Amino acid sequence: MPLVHAVRTGEAVLGSLENLAARYEAFINRQLPRTKALAFVPVVAAGHVLGAYVLFFETPQRFDQPQVTELAALGARLGLQLRHIQRATMHVSRSLAAEPVPAGARAADLAVAADLREVGIARHFALITLAAWGVDDVMAGDAILCLSELVTNALLHTEAGCDLRLVLDQGVLTTSVRDGGSTVVVDPGSVAGDPLAVHGRGLQVVDASSTRWGSELDAGGMTVWFVLEPENPHAA
Repeated sequence: MPLVHAVRTGEAVLGSLENLAARYEAFINRQLPRTKALAFVPVVAAGHVLGAYVLFFETPQRFDQPQVTELAALGARLGLQLRHIQRATMHVSRSLAAEPVPAGARAADLAVAADLREVGIARHFALITLAAWGVDDVMAGDAILCLSELVTNALLHTEAGCDLRLVLDQGVLTTSVRDGGSTVVVDPGSVAGDPLAVHGRGLQVVDASSTRWGSELDAGGMTVWFVLEPENPHAA
């Protein structure tokens, strides 16, 4: 489905029915005879793809650069409006400290104030916590490097602070950073293949240093998490 492609990649799918038929034959065959062209454009806000909108054209379209730019700008406006609606209708902000912890796992939480000097406090908190849990130096070093980048990004892109949570479960360390709601509206052209590209070097570091990572965006803010697993699971 072209709509799924637009949401997953952050890339618009544009073209005449003839041009799109090779990639989406089943979908194109279901279109009404009067449809001549289609546009599936990401809806973007705060560096995240929230969805996509679809336009059905009854006349052929050129999809030249000015038109593509206009369609992308509409996606950004729709994303901003959607974020405003989400925040207006949200009653309770989700806190990482309220998230359940697996039975037998260890968890530690820290509320980080909206001050870049707090990054050092977050690093120290993690260092002391992981040492107390007996986490080896290699995993602890990777965790502190990654969480430093995520906490810095959260403080740079929001006017609020952020929450930090560390969870150690059977030797696997999961670290989450939740911001208080990004104030950054991203230019759709910068989102391209990575909806989180606005965060730049920070996520490149996380991607290179962690076992896996991901993100979640809701009405209250964005949570970015990463997982570190021991090289020898039986040794944990």
